[in-house]
Amino acid sequence: MGSVGAFTKIARAVAPPRPPAERVHDHREFVVPLPLVRLRAQGARCMECGVPFCHHGCPLGNLIPDWNDLVYRDRFRDALDELHRTNNFPELTGRLCPAPCEAACVLEIEEGNAVTIKQIELTIVERGWDEGWIAPQPARTRTGRTVAVVGSGPAGLACAQQLARAGHDVTVFERDEAPGGLLRFGVPDFKIEKRVVDRRLAQLEAEGVRFECGTEVAGAAQLRGFDAAVLATGSRVPRDLPVPGRGLGGVHFALEYLYGRNRAISGSAEPAISAAGRDVVVIGGGDTGADCVASAHREGAASVTQIELLGEPPARRADELTPWPQWPMKLRTSYALEEGGTRSFAISTTGLTGNGRVQQIHWARNSGVPPFEPLPGTEESRPASLVLLAMGFVGPEPALLDALGVSTDARGNVDASAFATSVPGMFAAGDARRGQSLVVWAIDEGRRCAAAVDAWLRR
Repeated sequence: MGSVGAFTKIARAVAPPRPPAERVHDHREFVVPLPLVRLRAQGARCMECGVPFCHHGCPLGNLIPDWNDLVYRDRFRDALDELHRTNNFPELTGRLCPAPCEAACVLEIEEGNAVTIKQIELTIVERGWDEGWIAPQPARTRTGRTVAVVGSGPAGLACAQQLARAGHDVTVFERDEAPGGLLRFGVPDFKIEKRVVDRRLAQLEAEGVRFECGTEVAGAAQLRGFDAAVLATGSRVPRDLPVPGRGLGGVHFALEYLYGRNRAISGSAEPAISAAGRDVVVIGGGDTGADCVASAHREGAASVTQIELLGEPPARRADELTPWPQWPMKLRTSYALEEGGTRSFAISTTGLTGNGRVQQIHWARNSGVPPFEPLPGTEESRPASLVLLAMGFVGPEPALLDALGVSTDARGNVDASAFATSVPGMFAAGDARRGQSLVVWAIDEGRRCAAAVDAWLRR
């Protein structure tokens, strides 16, 4: 269990990010790993609790105390094996997951004292790549059964890898020009450099997974000939803003902007939307909104404002609302706001005005809680020459689901309670099935869906 009593002697240490004034001038990842000696000491803090709540906090059920102890004992190769037992892509969760495991750590009963699980996870897998320990694991025997996976985000990739390792012939269809889904085109390079995605894709290809990019699956005809199919198309219908002026130029969904930025940084296309020199307003306070804020900083926006419909949460964990080990509702300042810009809570956008293009945003403060009643006398107007809508997603795109004839639930997600849809041989995983969620849930969905598909093929 690491070092007995180490959690009382060794303080939590977090990997320091690169200074904001430095990182806003490039698109390299901004988190700097801890030196190995200090990281091993962090592993020693793990108590290997009788009931490890971190397991329950992690959707993948990662064997966290096991690999924390192995890191403390400098057995990184064994730690990597334990990490891969439950997680196909720990380099993704180690960068992009908000770490609900840390919120559930027993040490987090004292708020802010959790074991630094996320950075230990990332260091294990990155050392695995550096040392050449991560290699393709092709199946020893082939089943001769074929599976189509529609969508190459984390759910689709995890599902494809599990099925290929089970011996099935897997083809992944991706409508964009390269695989990765939002990992490639939605998440900026400064959070995950695309080499990280590419090296794992190379592993999948070496394991027999085929990728057909630039291919829009529009109906059942393209899936004929496969013994099974998996819908991993994500939840890509954005929530819109029904206010006067929505149709003005310069008002865009967040992913329109982020897709253009990622393509521009890769050198594959010129962006159609630019924040350079503009007064940018981002509507929405989540991760996508933060990525828009940070991207606008790097473009040289004149100003950046982020507004949120909900009221400001408490500064610390409110045990009467979200007691340990639940994910705490508390105020967090994103990496993007550390780089600059302003943020306001409890804001209801009432309209946009301009002459062909947006020039002003109008809002009123609200009560901060549903139904978000506006407060009289709080109306304001601000300059806004670029407005980005980052208010979340309402469900998967319905056209393909309708064409395939799969049933949906009340929220518009694919109705597949045990991953099997209403169409025999067709399955669903990830955000298309459960709604917009975290990368760690997507990987878990892909893994469990693959098990369901494999069982169906072998019946």
